[in-house]
Amino acid sequence: MHFEFSEDQKIFREAVREFLAKELQPLWDKIDEEHWIPTELIHKMGEQGLFAIPVPEEYGGQGGDFTSAAIAVEEIAYHDPSVAVAVFTLLNNAWPYILYLYGNEEVKSEILPLVGRGRGFFGIASTEPHGGSDVAGTRTRAVKKGDSYVVNGEKIFISGVREAMKQLELGSWYLITRTGPDEAKHKGISAFAFIGNKNGEVPEGFEYSILNTIGRHGISTGMLTFKDVEVPGKYLIGEENRGFYYAMEGFTLARILVAAANIGASRWALERMVEWARGRELFGGRPISSFQGVSFPIAEIAMELEAARLLVYEAAWMADRIYIKKEPGLKPKDLSFYSASAKLKAVKTGFKAFETLMVTYGANSYVKETNVARGFLGVLSYLVGAEGAQNIMRYIIAREVIGREYIKG
Repeated sequence: MHFEFSEDQKIFREAVREFLAKELQPLWDKIDEEHWIPTELIHKMGEQGLFAIPVPEEYGGQGGDFTSAAIAVEEIAYHDPSVAVAVFTLLNNAWPYILYLYGNEEVKSEILPLVGRGRGFFGIASTEPHGGSDVAGTRTRAVKKGDSYVVNGEKIFISGVREAMKQLELGSWYLITRTGPDEAKHKGISAFAFIGNKNGEVPEGFEYSILNTIGRHGISTGMLTFKDVEVPGKYLIGEENRGFYYAMEGFTLARILVAAANIGASRWALERMVEWARGRELFGGRPISSFQGVSFPIAEIAMELEAARLLVYEAAWMADRIYIKKEPGLKPKDLSFYSASAKLKAVKTGFKAFETLMVTYGANSYVKETNVARGFLGVLSYLVGAEGAQNIMRYIIAREVIGREYIKG
């Protein structure tokens, strides 16, 4: 095992930091407070090359790799620890790559260049009201009608709804539907590159709404409703009834970037608690860092963050070996253990980091002005879901270590 950042990746990180320090850091708390990522910022991020990073340049991407995508998401989450802008970024890196792999040429040319320039959005629409992790149990149905499909159903907890529908030229999702019989389960699932907004035009029968979430306010979370929505057949991604398998690849890649967001936010939390512990004085002028009850938890977070960071970048390195370098003998399923481990560890670390930060700040963490709670509520969203709940990560890890045949119920 040997992985390290290349010189190009190091230069990329420095360029991203410089850009974010100027464009994002001064207004991240305003973004959270006003529930709005400025459209101009999204455009600038596209110009900076922060979207569709692993997608080849001939398809409108940056021609980079997943390690660079993880670097970008980590730095964005550090400069916006509410992780809202990081969520927007990670979606527009992982799922465009799946479209690149399996979409047809016409649809890729329609969607990917706009995403890469920060003028379009391509996210994931899988979760349904009956259960988020049960992708094989999807009830949204697409029925073939001539050269099109007619879609009926509902999706919930979908990120980027307002941005896709109101702010950008094009808003689209990797839409998971059922095209086979219910008893076919995951073998009857198909996926579409569904366009909900193209220059203000919305398909007939398609509706959306915005949910009122407790945190991560900058990026919207909403519901998508399909009532006899006609989707042209060209937007089918890959083969009919193979959408589940493509989605599993997408989730595996997205989990690496989710994990990167959590280590970026954790870095911010660790720096804040160190600063506070050094500067806060009590009991005759002693810094609170001199008390082990304060310093030992900080030490634990520093250790956990380093472990999580190594897992995240090992997973990104493995993704590059499989997808970018295409090393012989490696397959997409070989990434499952690393991706799930990275997400499980990084999300736990992120939540613990902000919990420790709040305890270190004491009552000062309970006011908006310190901005601590913004980060806490942001990483909390990953603890309760997003790209698979934590117990789903444990299941994947157990399956890979013990064997699928020994885990099945």
